[in-house]
Amino acid sequence: MKTKFFILALLASFVYAVEAQEFQPQIGYSNEAGYKTNFKKNKARDNWFISIAGGASVLLGDQNGEADFKNRLNFAPQVSFGKWFNPYLAFRAQLNGGILHGFEGDNARYMQHNKYFAAHVDLLWDVTNFWAPYRESKVFRLIPWVGFGYAQRFKTTEALERPRTESPTLNAGILTAFRLSKRVDLNVEIQGSLLNEQFNRVDMYHLTDGIVQLSAGLTFKLGKTDFEVLEPMDYDLLNDLNSQINALRAENDELSKRPVSCPECPEAVTTVVNNYVDNVVFFRINSAKIDKNQHINIYNTAEFMKQNDTPIKVVGYADKKTGTSSYNMSLSEKRARAVAKELIEKYGIASDRITIEWKGSDEQPYGENSWNRVVIMSAND
Repeated sequence: MKTKFFILALLASFVYAVEAQEFQPQIGYSNEAGYKTNFKKNKARDNWFISIAGGASVLLGDQNGEADFKNRLNFAPQVSFGKWFNPYLAFRAQLNGGILHGFEGDNARYMQHNKYFAAHVDLLWDVTNFWAPYRESKVFRLIPWVGFGYAQRFKTTEALERPRTESPTLNAGILTAFRLSKRVDLNVEIQGSLLNEQFNRVDMYHLTDGIVQLSAGLTFKLGKTDFEVLEPMDYDLLNDLNSQINALRAENDELSKRPVSCPECPEAVTTVVNNYVDNVVFFRINSAKIDKNQHINIYNTAEFMKQNDTPIKVVGYADKKTGTSSYNMSLSEKRARAVAKELIEKYGIASDRITIEWKGSDEQPYGENSWNRVVIMSAND
């Protein structure tokens, strides 16, 4: 007799395995490229950072190209703070300032000592975590960025007195991050800013002035430093399985209402038949990869085989509404062989106790189309 309790145990173990994933998430890494991975939304206090750096800057003004390069160099401090929303997208605000050397006159005869301040907001794109699997422990990351902001050049009171100027800015750069520890990175960054043509108060009808800056510094990570991967699941399948569980419970409740004994009936003769319940492994559309939430079913089958001297038939199927008949036949074979391989290699089941078959989409064991993306394991008496 088919044991309903065994069915309930299998279905309940499947649901438990799905729910248990919430307590064993992938934290700090992913198996797929970042753009293919779903990440859990981080909390407001997590994944913030602050950077302190310094380096050299050069003003790209009208007559600056005629000056000696060493005279054009300026010390450039900078401070940044921001937040990563996922492993490959972040927002940042950066403050720059210091001295800018500008030049005027023939052969860059006169040097300007300009004090300035600039601020810009940027969108950062970590290409290493976007195109490759995310790893919180990566030693090197390449992060291009773009932004916009504001710059102000203060009034000069030297021999070449010039009034204050200001300009909106367009900013872009490349940030490289080298991991020193879980909370500290070494950064090297090159960036450029475009300003209006009169920022240095010399108007020679060029399109823009500009600033180029190279810097190095440290980034300190605040709050939680890693991200958690969300494993998508087939909620329709889970709902269907819950419906089956509820139907079985209702049937058992109905059976419990029957009388314990029936004196007017002759005593029934009980015959023991080894008619074991099938076990199943469901697959995603167009896939022969075994999902984590399906491994419990393979484990249960392996345990059953270890406790009973019963061979097992493993039969693969594909749903009828996806793919051609020949393609589905190949796909169902891959699914069946994947399950058999798991039984043999992971759980030590002898291969001569397993019969492998595949039916493609020519046979549909279930009326619900999506259920037929399945491998059915059954006792082969």
